[in-house]
Amino acid sequence: MALKEREQAVLEEIREWEQKIFSYEPNDIERSYEKYLEHAFSLLSEEVQAQFFTALDSWLFHLHALIQGSHLQIDAKERILTAGRIFQPEIQTLEDMNVLQIDQLQYIAKQQIARHRMYSLVQGGAAGTGGAVMLGSDIPAMAVINLRSVQLIAMTYGVEVNTPFEMMSSLKVFHASTLPPRMQSRAWEDLLNDLERNEDLYFYEGKDDLTDVTWLEQPIKQLLKAITIFMLRKKSIQGVPFISMAIGAGANYQLTRKVTDFAHKYYQLRYLANKKGEEY
Repeated sequence: MALKEREQAVLEEIREWEQKIFSYEPNDIERSYEKYLEHAFSLLSEEVQAQFFTALDSWLFHLHALIQGSHLQIDAKERILTAGRIFQPEIQTLEDMNVLQIDQLQYIAKQQIARHRMYSLVQGGAAGTGGAVMLGSDIPAMAVINLRSVQLIAMTYGVEVNTPFEMMSSLKVFHASTLPPRMQSRAWEDLLNDLERNEDLYFYEGKDDLTDVTWLEQPIKQLLKAITIFMLRKKSIQGVPFISMAIGAGANYQLTRKVTDFAHKYYQLRYLANKKGEEY
């Protein structure tokens, strides 16, 4: 089926975005940092490294399942369906969301995106106060916010994320979106290859390990942010640490913006490819 003019315009936007990530050239600082990080981890035994990344993968899998089965997520799913019924009253299931036009789906998805960017902003500001509890919970809280945003974007485009394939896909989208820019093109190709390799899109057949040394760059940035906030927490105006709060809010907002932009492009492309009936 041929795409409508507006759908073709969105597809071209995605292709332009793809070209940007494929043409990205890392600078000398990024290359040096990557080598240093790999060297630092190479000092650990392979067994220790394997155990560390296995534990990290397991944590992400369990966190994903916990979020998906929570009442908050079930309520959010119903809100997505309710929003869809504004445009098409016959919608009953997430799969029915595919009958909506691309602009209607974008409108619903951007509501979810804006809400979660605001959550990140607030979380970052709270962490920026320098409190031990808020700083200590910042990384887990950001993982929850961003995993949840990926799940809700998927559901907006008619994808139920509780099947083995879709669960793994949403985790890989989250993983890819948090990678350094120089690594994202390879991760994007891997996601599209998964779609072509897994014909029924139910059972997952492919590499099921997520984290590695390169992915640790983002968590390390979060730790550096926490250290900066801790050092600046006493620099306040009338008792309010505005500088550290701004650092926390800005860093968290940018991370969620990065995750939601990547996830939105991925699920938009799936919607358009399925509608067009062609390969990704």
